[in-house]
Amino acid sequence: MKILRFGSAGPSVQLLQLALTRAGFGPLVLDGVFGKATQSALKRFQTAAGLTPDGAAGAATHTALRSCYTGYLIHMVRPGDTLWSIAKAHGADLTAVETANPGLAAPDLRPGDRVTVPLPFAVVPTDIDYASPLVDFCAEGLAARYPFIQKGVLGKSVMGKPLWYLRLGEGENRVFYNASHHANEWITTPVLLKFAEELAAAYAAGGTVYGQDVRRLLAASSIYIAPAVNPDGIDLVTGELDSGPYYAAAERLAAGYPRTPFPSGWKANISGTDLNLQYPAGWEQAKKNKYALGFDRPGPTDYVGTAPLSAPESRAMYDFTLSLAPALTLSYHTQGRVIYWKYLDYEPKNSRRIAETFAALSGYAVEETPYASGFAGYKDWFIQQFDRPGYTIECGLGTNPLPIADFAKIYSDNLGILTLGAAVTA
Repeated sequence: MKILRFGSAGPSVQLLQLALTRAGFGPLVLDGVFGKATQSALKRFQTAAGLTPDGAAGAATHTALRSCYTGYLIHMVRPGDTLWSIAKAHGADLTAVETANPGLAAPDLRPGDRVTVPLPFAVVPTDIDYASPLVDFCAEGLAARYPFIQKGVLGKSVMGKPLWYLRLGEGENRVFYNASHHANEWITTPVLLKFAEELAAAYAAGGTVYGQDVRRLLAASSIYIAPAVNPDGIDLVTGELDSGPYYAAAERLAAGYPRTPFPSGWKANISGTDLNLQYPAGWEQAKKNKYALGFDRPGPTDYVGTAPLSAPESRAMYDFTLSLAPALTLSYHTQGRVIYWKYLDYEPKNSRRIAETFAALSGYAVEETPYASGFAGYKDWFIQQFDRPGYTIECGLGTNPLPIADFAKIYSDNLGILTLGAAVTA
């Protein structure tokens, strides 16, 4: 994370405010503005942590706060420690500690052993704006708390950021959910991350999600989640990226499209290519359609790129999907409360029935993609390539980017889709 000090603003400040509150130095208003209250709380934390209380969050402070960013810490076992005493010392739940340390039996603890301790708060926040550092922390924290989650990188962004994926389950029925192809639709990223956390917690406890026995579900299915396909673009939209050469280049590109507000109207990757117009399914038609509308060069939205899969993010998604060959895909976007289910005349078996099931669960409408937007998308390519059900889910209503205040409604509407998406094809 970058250095934060008095006057800083943006999603990293919100995350700092959240971490200080989690550490017991709040509560702070999570407004993303580094003012006097945040500075005072930070100085008190730095003093307690044995750091110089300069009121600026640099590398040492971020390291000291890391457990409050990720939701877990590592405890080095000392003579006389038990899992119960370790949990009590950190205010943790014993069952959560046992879940995070499978196979580590209490009598076998030895001095110097490392014990993962989940802290008493959720990993995935749902009340602050997102940026790539938070996505990184969530991926790390979820995999640490729930070792049965497989965490991996399916590729890198233009700026070299990891494109994370999480896998839950061991079943043969593979499904793949992805979010934030479009930068200013970033609210879909916490939707998938929170779903992963809720599903993992229910699996560990032997519980249910949306009426589904999670252990049974994940014995039959494997759910793969790519929560942030476009991390560079997300950072631009939410203000994490607010200076430097990539920001300046994006600002120059946006100047060529003055009707699109900058940076809030930015959908593309940081190089100005719309990632959901990059797939080899009618790409030439998409190019024709978008060029006719004036989107004939890199910019904030609707530029198809120089060729299919010319953007590293779309290429990574393409390669990963080919290797996975899932039975079903869900691509999360905003807004409109619509489920798009078809590409041209392709109508995979059961795809309409599943779409109608999803509509009944969410209250969303089932529609065919408008012609002008109906080519070169991930869903289009998946259906064409595999002849299997693929869906674009347009969440929420309003003007993108939707505010984080809309999260609860969006998540509630989509929990049934996310859960049963792995069940309807099993």
